[in-house]
Amino acid sequence: MPSAKILEQKKAFVEELADKLGRAASGVLVKYQGITVDEDTKLRAELRAAGVEYSVIKNRLIGLACDKVGFGDMRQHLEGMNAVAISYEDPIAPAKILKKYADKIETFEIRAGFIDGAVVDAAVVGDLADIPPKEVLIARLMGSMQSPLYGLACGLQAIIDKSGEEAAPAEEAPAEEKPAAEATEAEAAPAEEAPAAE
Repeated sequence: MPSAKILEQKKAFVEELADKLGRAASGVLVKYQGITVDEDTKLRAELRAAGVEYSVIKNRLIGLACDKVGFGDMRQHLEGMNAVAISYEDPIAPAKILKKYADKIETFEIRAGFIDGAVVDAAVVGDLADIPPKEVLIARLMGSMQSPLYGLACGLQAIIDKSGEEAAPAEEAPAEEKPAAEATEAEAAPAEEAPAAE
């Protein structure tokens, strides 16, 4: 039987994990199996760079922490060896990074997750992973907002340009010239002789 000290340590760990789960923007539970040391090192580095906490934790402790924050539905996925990834700011980061590795490693699979205080299944986690990064979404939003303004600006400029052309003074037309044929006939005709004086 575990000593009182060990039990206290486990209780403190559960409390700490429950606090993290409760404060997190999102989290993902993965089946931690079949990943090599090299792949695991790269995975942890990517998660750390994205501000995501990642740990392999005993199922019993995960279950107790989940119960404390209302994530009891997560218990059905707690079998075998599992790891938990938690993000406090970017709700997409854990899903996106872990899915990349789950797609490459057959035995390393996403089991479930949570976002906005609700437990979601692996399919929803996969959908979250496919959402573009926040920067891309902001750029798309800004582009869609600017597009009508650009259209309006171009339309107004076209009206201004057209109005400017109509307002310009018309150039004076050159004096009307006689047709070339008439001028030639007039030059070729002999001048009438004045009547001789009687």
